[in-house]
Amino acid sequence: MALLDEILEYNEEFVKEKRYEEFMTTKFPDKKVVILTCMDTRLFEMLPKAMNFKNGDIKIVKSAGAVINHPFGGIMRSLLVAVYELNADEIYIIGHHDCGMSSIKPHEMLEKMKKRGVDEKTIEMMEYSGVDLEGWLRGFDNVSESVIHSVNMVRHHPLLDPTVPVHGLVIDPTTGKLDVVVNGNENR
Repeated sequence: MALLDEILEYNEEFVKEKRYEEFMTTKFPDKKVVILTCMDTRLFEMLPKAMNFKNGDIKIVKSAGAVINHPFGGIMRSLLVAVYELNADEIYIIGHHDCGMSSIKPHEMLEKMKKRGVDEKTIEMMEYSGVDLEGWLRGFDNVSESVIHSVNMVRHHPLLDPTVPVHGLVIDPTTGKLDVVVNGNENR
C-alpha cells in the first residue's frame, strides 16, 4: 500500500471517530506568538512541549534552518500576516544544534539534483541569468550567528511594527534545552 493510501485510510477513521475534537481551536494564537523554526523532524512535537505550548497557543512557520533568505519572501510574509492579521505580539526565531543546514554543500546538492533528473542546461541557464544557486543553497556554519541574522532581518524589516519583540533562541533537539541568543525585549 502506498503511503498516500495509508494516510487517507487513517484519515477516514480519524474523521469518522471525531478524533479532531481534541484539537479544536481558532485561527488566532492564544499566546499571541509566532515562531519561525526549522523543519527538522525532531522539533515537530518537542519544540512546543519544551516551551509549554499546546495546540492553539502559537503559530509556527518552518523553513530549512529557520533561515530567512529574502526580506520579501514567503517566510517574512508569513510572519507579517501572523502579526497584522492573526494578532501575534511576539516573534521567536528558533534554530537548533545539529542542524542539517550547517552541513549543506551546495555543489553536492546540485549534483544530486542532476542525478534525479534536473537537466544540466536548466542549472546553467539559471546561473547565466544571474541566479547564484550555490549561494542560495548554502547553509550556515554557526547556528547562533544564523539566528542573529534572521532576527536582524525581521527586526529591521520596514513593514514590521518596531514595538514587536523579535527573540532569537537555539534549542537542543535531543534535550529540548533552550538558549537565548537575542532577547527581543532588550533590543526594541
